[in-house]
Amino acid sequence: MSEPNLDPTPQQPSAQPPQPARADTSARRGAVRSIHYTLSYLAQNTERGSQGAIVLLHDLPGGAFTWEGALPVLAATGRAVYAFDMLAYGQSEHPWPSDTSNWGQADCLQYALEALKFTDITLVGIGVGGAVAQALATRLYRDKVAQLVLINSYLYNVAFAPNWPLTEMAKRRDPEAPHHTKVEDLLADLRATLPSGAAKALPGARLDAYTNEWNGKVGMELLFQHVRLMRPDYVNSVATDMELWPKPILLLWGDRDEVTPPSLGQRLAAANSNARLEVLRGAGHLALDDALGTVAQLLSGFVSRA
Repeated sequence: MSEPNLDPTPQQPSAQPPQPARADTSARRGAVRSIHYTLSYLAQNTERGSQGAIVLLHDLPGGAFTWEGALPVLAATGRAVYAFDMLAYGQSEHPWPSDTSNWGQADCLQYALEALKFTDITLVGIGVGGAVAQALATRLYRDKVAQLVLINSYLYNVAFAPNWPLTEMAKRRDPEAPHHTKVEDLLADLRATLPSGAAKALPGARLDAYTNEWNGKVGMELLFQHVRLMRPDYVNSVATDMELWPKPILLLWGDRDEVTPPSLGQRLAAANSNARLEVLRGAGHLALDDALGTVAQLLSGFVSRA
C-alpha cells in the first residue's frame, strides 16, 4: 500500500471554503493503567475522541505491530484507532505469573477501555484477540461495544490448534513443559511452525517480530503461560451469547486457515442473523500477513456503514 502524499495542500483563495483536515497518518505510542498493570497501544486520530473508536486486538503470537499496516486505512474513516499490546505482549507489562487467558485479558482491557472513556466502539479481534473480544462484547464491556469484528477467531470449543503456533500443543500445556525445554529449541520450533499459519512466505524480519519477544527464560515462561491458558471451556463459555448477540458482526475468514477453520465462522454466521461472513481468498490464519489490504478495506467499509 502506497504512503499518502504528505505535501502541504496549496493555499486556496480566501473566497474558497477551508479544506477538510487530513487524517492523522502517523501511529503514536501511548499507555494506559489497568488494575495493577500498564498496557501499551499504537494509536492514530486520538484527537477525534473516544466515542466510536476502533479497537484492535492481536493474536498469539503477535502484538500491536501486526496492525501497523492497517492503521492508515482505518484512520481515514475519521475515527480514533487503537491497536493494543495485550497483557504480557509487546510493550505492555509482562507479569509472570498472571492471568493471560481470554477472560484475564478481557478483564484487564475492560479497565483500560473505561480509563480511556471508550463508548460505541468497533471491537476487532484476530485469533486469540477474537476470543478476548467475545468476552468483552458479550459480558464485560457489552453496553459500550457497538459492533464486533472477528478475524480467524477461536470460537465455540476451539481454543488452540494441535500444531500451531508450536508443535505438540497438548504437551506444551503441561505446567512442567518449560522445565524440559531450552529457549533456543522453543524459538527454533516457533520459527519452523509459524509459516504454516500463512499462505504466503513470511519474511525473516516478520518472523523475528513474532519470535524475538519470547527469547530468554522469562519470555519462554510467558509463552508457555499463554499456551496453558488457551482453554476450550473459557472460549466456549460465551458461545450461546455470541449466537444471540443483537448488534452487527463482521466475520473475516481465510479460506486456507487450518488453525481456526472456516467452518467456525460459517457456524456463527448461520446461527446469528446479525453476522455477515466475508471469505479472504488465498489467506491462511495469519490474515494480517496474507491479506492485510483486503482486511483493512473490509474493516473500513464496515465502520463507515455504521
